[in-house]
Amino acid sequence: MIPRYSCKEMSSIWEENNKFNIWFKIERLACEAQAKLKVIPENVAEKLSSTIQFNIERINEIESTVKHDVIAFLTYIAETAGIDVRYLHYGMTSSDVLDTCLAVQLKESCDIILKNLENLLVALKKKAEEYKNVVCAGRSHGMHAESTTLGLKFARFYAEFERSRQRLINAQKEISTCKISGAVGNFANVDPFVEEYIAKEMGLIPETISSQVIPRDRHAMFFSVLGVIASSIENVAVEIRHLQRTEVNEVSEYFSTGQKGSSAMPHKCNPILSENLTGLSRLVRSYVFPALENVALWHERDISHSSVERCIAPDACIAMDFALVRLTDLIDNLVVHKENIEKNLNSSKGLVFSQRVLLELVNSGLTREEAYKIVQSNAMKVKQNNSDFLTELKTDKFLLEIINTEKLESLFDFAYYTKHIDHIYSKVFN
Repeated sequence: MIPRYSCKEMSSIWEENNKFNIWFKIERLACEAQAKLKVIPENVAEKLSSTIQFNIERINEIESTVKHDVIAFLTYIAETAGIDVRYLHYGMTSSDVLDTCLAVQLKESCDIILKNLENLLVALKKKAEEYKNVVCAGRSHGMHAESTTLGLKFARFYAEFERSRQRLINAQKEISTCKISGAVGNFANVDPFVEEYIAKEMGLIPETISSQVIPRDRHAMFFSVLGVIASSIENVAVEIRHLQRTEVNEVSEYFSTGQKGSSAMPHKCNPILSENLTGLSRLVRSYVFPALENVALWHERDISHSSVERCIAPDACIAMDFALVRLTDLIDNLVVHKENIEKNLNSSKGLVFSQRVLLELVNSGLTREEAYKIVQSNAMKVKQNNSDFLTELKTDKFLLEIINTEKLESLFDFAYYTKHIDHIYSKVFN
């Protein structure tokens, strides 16, 4: 991922030097386990007990000849630590190292993403509580429907990301497996103790059953969960973008001192953060399909998945990390324009109460069809005459024979739509 959309903590997990450190730890632990089994001399593990400074240029130089990254790494370790290369990687295959390393990197990435989700949930809950009773226009198809509250919007997003947090916890468990079972996964040349030993030391669990690789359905689930989180990020971003439009202007992104919105139009304050989040969400979702395609490999393995994962694993994790940090900052600093919320709510001139009038007519004995016709005809007059709904209803003599004026006026009460808000909040923030 390019530096523009990267945070240092996450990026460091996917740097070459960190990858080699993980590979080295796996090989060192393997030697320790093999020494305990008396398969290799004890002094091999002792020589690997200290850290090694990796000369990436030298490793790449070796790889340019041998055309194999793990072999190049092992050759470098042998020549640097002064170890007989025959004792390194004993009974193992390259996927033992590569897949276990990837599991560690994905697990550590999950830790960061989960922390980001927790920070986002705190921000969303704060806004939900702050704007719990700020009544605003609910919209369906982009049109005024019935009223809701701004707080309920944030509460809904909170519940959505809490579900994603739980999904990611489960995905992290799925992805955190260690595979040290040899060429086709049958432990023919490496004792199962080695896998158990490395798994315990690295905070992983031994893979239930593998071929030459860890089954890729685990990875497919992980990237699928990231795709769902990305869609939820876009869900919030699109809402903010719509509410920031000039004609709506109910909320807006924070615009800092000295910030410029357009190279051509000095008046512009654009929702660039939300738009950026929409783009990053598309990117993360695009990695889901190739992850799903990686599940089907030839027999005990091929490497069609390898090039895919080398690209999508770091990029998906880094982009997701950046997007969640950006979204949290956006929510924390969101500007709410209460005066415009009220103005927009009233701009439909009472039409948001149409269902309440409909139901009152039904409760008074009319059929739903009869009631609907009365309410709709008066609603259309509001649009035609540029009047307001209550005024039009008060001129309907037939309706007034069923609902008196006092009762009719009592129906136009925004508090009616917030009477169960505490019940909703108790379910969301239990």
